[in-house]
Amino acid sequence: MRWMLGIALLPVLLFHKAGTVNCAQKQPAQPAVDQADPIRAFASPSAAKSVEIGDFYLRRKKYKAALSRFQEALKTDPHYPPAYRGLGKVYERMGFWQKSLDAYRRYLDELPSAQDAREAKSIHKAIARLQREIVAEGPSSGSQPPRK
Repeated sequence: MRWMLGIALLPVLLFHKAGTVNCAQKQPAQPAVDQADPIRAFASPSAAKSVEIGDFYLRRKKYKAALSRFQEALKTDPHYPPAYRGLGKVYERMGFWQKSLDAYRRYLDELPSAQDAREAKSIHKAIARLQREIVAEGPSSGSQPPRK
């Protein structure tokens, strides 16, 4: 009787053992995420994250790095107000007053409500200051930074 049980279980054991070997041989290794979808591997971060990093660079006076992060944020979401605010700050510190003024105005335009735009007092002060600078420097002040 034992031998009958052994014979009955033999195909099951062989199939199970052969199935696991064949499955391991037939299935290719799972590719890494960046190999499977190269676009996903290099996807840009969210606009909020780009602005956060841009603010970090701005505090450390790395203006070119901050500028690229704010521009990246605007590529991700062209209607994200904090990106325009950051862009205005960077352009102002780099001496591009007209570009800064345009960015600040766009920031006020992109704010979700008129109440938010009215309450952005620091931006209104910056706009007034930049307008005075542009008038004092003449018409070409927005294209070239001031000489030191």
